[in-house]
Amino acid sequence: MATLLSNPPLAMSRAGRQAGDALIDPFSRRISYLRVSVTDRCDFRCVYCMAEDMTFLPRRELLTLEELDRLCSAFVGLGVRKLRITGGEPLVRKNVMTLFRGLSRHLVSGALEELTLTTNGSRLAHHAAELADIGVRRINVSLDTLDAGRFRELTRRGDLGVVLDGIKAAEAAGLRIKINAVALKGINEHEIEDLMLWCHDRGHDLTLIETMPLGEVVTDRTDQYLPLDLVRERLAQRYTLTDLAMRTGGPARYVRVEETGGRIGFITPMTHNFCEACNRVRVTCTGTLFMCLGQEDAADLRAPLRGSESDEALRHAIVEAIARKPKGHDFVIDRNSRPSLSRHMSMTGG
Repeated sequence: MATLLSNPPLAMSRAGRQAGDALIDPFSRRISYLRVSVTDRCDFRCVYCMAEDMTFLPRRELLTLEELDRLCSAFVGLGVRKLRITGGEPLVRKNVMTLFRGLSRHLVSGALEELTLTTNGSRLAHHAAELADIGVRRINVSLDTLDAGRFRELTRRGDLGVVLDGIKAAEAAGLRIKINAVALKGINEHEIEDLMLWCHDRGHDLTLIETMPLGEVVTDRTDQYLPLDLVRERLAQRYTLTDLAMRTGGPARYVRVEETGGRIGFITPMTHNFCEACNRVRVTCTGTLFMCLGQEDAADLRAPLRGSESDEALRHAIVEAIARKPKGHDFVIDRNSRPSLSRHMSMTGG
């Protein structure tokens, strides 16, 4: 994959500006989608995501829930319309529902179109009803296999039954559910069709994701990597796949499976990058803003957040950071190379 332009000319970089209430990056993309990690901790240790013996951040380095609310609200004030809470596993953060309740005021006011989260489902049974009451309308649940033994191997400690109970609770609460599955060569590639049928039978979309070179893990990602072009080709031998123009704000490209009536999304950072229409930025649980998942350039938002009771400095830091958003990532998976980035996905936020 050709390396994409990461450092636009100075004149172009000044295009990253505040246009009315909108954040516009150097390539005229409107930044309207924020993913915020509330913790780097997780109760699973998925083999493609984490090392088994992870060292997590000291709790004192994390933004408080009040600071996270203020930070998210500053982005909403600058035109962000979709807010996704992530981790690690966001529902392991103590009292995290107070953050959801606080942020729901932006749904009531109409400033925010959607408040949602990505979860591994382990604590969903406890929180699904309250999430729905607060105003969350849809969620993403990470689920790579329906085989209990393989699920335990992939997560190193997860219980598939608990996750399935969480999904049932979310269904009962009226939440729309999208299942996210990382396609892994030789591990779950033979299950993808069954997972699709399971999702579509329950009215859930399925999104397949190529493994990404983020952080050191024990396994070799070149052994895990399964190009989704191949997955789609295999499915097309048995099913009629119709391309859809729909977008949910993320990087997935969707098809409708005519035989089931359900949808499959393909997230392909390796085979076909999804950068040209990127409208997303990520903030870590320590207040670090990454303008691109696949680049190291970042902006510290914790200092201006804590340095003043006014949001002026924070808003200025956000606008300045968006002015440096690159055109795209340059992920590569190669047996002779180290991970493209040293940080784990759990640190950046899913």
